[in-house]
This record gives sequence, structure tokens and C-alpha cells, in this order.
Amino acid sequence: MKTLAISFFALLFAFYACKKNRLPGDKQEVQLPDLELKTRVLLTGLSHVWEMVYGPDQQLWITERGGKISRVNPQTGAITLLLNVPDVVSNGEGGLLGMAINPQFTNNPWVYIVYNYTAPSGYKEKVVRYNYSGGTLNSPVTIIDLIPASSIHNGSRLLITADQKLLITTGDANVADNAQNTASLSGKILRVNMDGTVPADNPLPGNRIWTYGHRNPQGLVAVGDKLYASEHGPNNDDEVNLIIKARNYGWPIVEGFCDKSAEQVFCAANNVAEPLMAWTPTIATCGLSYYNSDFIPQFKNSLLLLSLKGSRLTQLKLSESGDRILGSKDFFVSEFGRLRSICQSPDGKIYIGSSNGSVDKIIEIAK
Repeated sequence: MKTLAISFFALLFAFYACKKNRLPGDKQEVQLPDLELKTRVLLTGLSHVWEMVYGPDQQLWITERGGKISRVNPQTGAITLLLNVPDVVSNGEGGLLGMAINPQFTNNPWVYIVYNYTAPSGYKEKVVRYNYSGGTLNSPVTIIDLIPASSIHNGSRLLITADQKLLITTGDANVADNAQNTASLSGKILRVNMDGTVPADNPLPGNRIWTYGHRNPQGLVAVGDKLYASEHGPNNDDEVNLIIKARNYGWPIVEGFCDKSAEQVFCAANNVAEPLMAWTPTIATCGLSYYNSDFIPQFKNSLLLLSLKGSRLTQLKLSESGDRILGSKDFFVSEFGRLRSICQSPDGKIYIGSSNGSVDKIIEIAK
């Protein structure tokens, strides 16, 4: 198995540096005030809204786990089906998952999706790029396929960065040890060019891996030159992580912080990055966004995190440097059930999607 090389002294420095950034869930540096927010149910009758992106056409682009990709008018709630992806296989938590729209949409109207399907070798996951034209999605191109999949732990969020690279989160597909195996695509954050080839500046030559040691990351957002991910823990230690090139995030040896003797030895020897924040009991951390609009001033410079089991939106106030969470505040606890997808409009309104079944909703949040 290949490993990411780093000097012993660099390991020690990284280990003790990340220790300074610890924020246990019950200890906050700042207390965030209460906030009155208005909500409007924009649309109901959906089924497991998995992804939601505010598109360049000022429409909400959404995926549903069963295979539908649609556009939703954020003023009226009118929905238009774009495509029912033909080979999606929804098995347990699997199905049609994340989506990303090319920021350079005018030049290349590409829409990327990630989903589970049945290959000759079994249940797998793949990333496919579609072209948007004439009000439909067409001309599919497979970017990556044969990613291990299961009825649980499939990831998967997609994100296109400012340097035109595609990031893909993958779960461990219920084989925990593969998260530490850099020959496997499971339990990773992958980074590829827009055509699926491997960037020359990836940590391992010819390898799509950007970071490893992940259990099931289902939230991903870029903030300037920083990248954050949310990740499901087992029965403890859901996480929000600052994602740093080539770092190991510990699973399955480390759960949450490096706070047990065996974990501390592994962390020091394997360049493990600790989370910015962890939750025990778990809340099933999921969709993740960054808010910096003046529309809701209290949310400025905050990550907004959705949770499934926790059934809430959580504000995570960032430090100015972005490498610490200063405090947290929960909103809409148990009001809309399990919450998975989040995006915001250019004017600062927030849209969240529930994941409860055939009665799922899109909810608009304003002040």
C-alpha cells in the first residue's frame, strides 16, 4: 500500500498544531445570540432531496435519490423535470446523490452528477458529466466509474473549485479499512480535472486522492483557499473538518479527536488532522454551506450545517482566519425532520431540502 511521505518532525508539528484547534462540542469561545428567521415552504411532495444548487439561471437545481434531476423556480415553486437518470439504482442509502454545475457555465454548460448503479462487478458508484442545452441534459460522459459502493456509506458531494478541479467525496462503502488504503477510491476526497484525468499537483502521482481516512463525508464547501467537509461518525464523533491536501483524517483507527492513547500514537505517525468540531451523541452531519451575505448579518463568516438525525440547521461561526470554529447555534430543531441539502441565492436567502421520504420539502429561509 502506498503511503503519503512526511518527515517525522513535520508530523509532530502538524499533530500539535491541530491539537490547538480543538473545539469540543460543549465548549464555545463565543455565545451566539438568538435570531428570528422566517421560513416558507417552497415545494413539497419530493422524495429524498439529496442535492440543491442555485444555478446560473437563477433556478434551484435539485437531485432526488431515486434518479430525478429538476429545476425549481425559487419564487413560485414550479418544478421542471430535466432528466430521470436511466441507470440509477437506489439501494438503501444509495442512488442519485451529489451534483455540481460548472461555474464557467456560459462557455461549457456542464452539469456533474454522482450516483450508484449496477456494474458487471456489482454495486458501484460513478461520476457523469452532462451537457445542458435546449432545456434538457444530454451527451453524458463518464468521468469516473467503478467506485466501490454499498447500501450505506457512499458519500457523495461534488464541488468544482476556482481552479477548475472537481472534488468528489466517497464513503468507505462499509469496508472501513479501505479508507486507509490509498490504492482504493473508498473513504476519500478525490480531486480530478474536469475531464476526469489526474491533476499533476495531486499528492500521489497518477492518483486521484486528495485526502484519505474518511468514513462517510456528505458535506463539502470551499471558502476562498480553504475547504471544509462534514462527515458521519459511527455511534460517536460526527465531524466538521478543515480539508488539507495529503492529510489523513484517521478513520477507522481514529474517531473524532486524537484523545486516546492508541489514537495519539497513530495520529503522530500518520499525519492525522483532527476535526474542527465533533458531536457525541451523533447528529448525522450532512449538507454544508458558507454564508457571508449582509442579508442575515448574524450568519456572516459562518458555516451552515444540516443534520439528518439531529434534524436541524447549525450555525458554526468561523474565526477570521477560518481555521477554528468559535461557537455554534442550532435552528429549526425537529421542525422539518431530516435535513440534507442546502444552498443560498446571491441575495442571501437560504434554501434547505428535507430527506424524509415522499413528503420532502424545499424550505426558503429569510429574515
